[in-house]
Amino acid sequence: MSKSFERYQKRKLISSYFSVILSIALVLFLLGMLGLLVINTKKLADHFKEQVAISVFLKDNAKEVEINQLQKSLAMTEYTKSATFVSKDEAAEEHSKEIGENFLEFLGYNPLQNSIDVHLKAAYVSTDSIQKIVTDLSKKDYVADISYDKPLIGMLNENVKRMSFWILIASGIFTIIAVLLINSSIRLSVYSKRFIIKTMQMVGATKRFIRRPFIWNSIKLGMIGALVAILAMGGILYYANTKMPQLNLLSDPLGLSLLFISIFAIGIIITWISTYIATQRFLNLRTDDLYY
Repeated sequence: MSKSFERYQKRKLISSYFSVILSIALVLFLLGMLGLLVINTKKLADHFKEQVAISVFLKDNAKEVEINQLQKSLAMTEYTKSATFVSKDEAAEEHSKEIGENFLEFLGYNPLQNSIDVHLKAAYVSTDSIQKIVTDLSKKDYVADISYDKPLIGMLNENVKRMSFWILIASGIFTIIAVLLINSSIRLSVYSKRFIIKTMQMVGATKRFIRRPFIWNSIKLGMIGALVAILAMGGILYYANTKMPQLNLLSDPLGLSLLFISIFAIGIIITWISTYIATQRFLNLRTDDLYY
């Protein structure tokens, strides 16, 4: 009979530990994913900014040497990510694919111009920077026109600022929620042992002596939960990087390491503080109050 009771108690204890570890892991995983989003916000924003292109259209009488020189000089500038020459024939072929018919047969000639598509580095994708670049390029005699989507650039920069602001707000709110949820799980775990705490106190054990095993046990649960969360985050990050390699999600090992260490530290700190507060509360309660 006593052995079956011991097995029951052991299963109950394991179940209790498992639920605490699971709740800690889930909360830390969600907090970590939000941290990954914060780290990669700039990277994502830069990726979208660098998709914006400036099209430098060239006059028909532009010499080949001038075109090559312009392309090379653009490729070497500090603001250029890439500079690609697009001939009028290539542009006509691409336009025909877009509209679904060969417009050259209808017109009888190619009205398009040779051009150089310039993709800028993210730091230079702003209205003022682009306007300065356009002004400099317009001074060249063989440049016919320069085109770029000005409203799109303004909207893109505005949305990036707005997104960054709300991600920071969400990070703060979610951190508070994470602390409250982990604290709640730990308090429930300690609550189930309130009579043990009071019994140890009644036989003369000091508060520090009583708290120590509870705090150490909770810290171990927090460490396990944090490791589970970190492994899950690593798996999601690796999968996302294989599906979207252009984002280079693994290109900042220092930032990722700091994030993983932070998640591990948060798991330890929150469980330590929560257990200390919870045990202290029951230590200060009268025996009669334990039943409520």
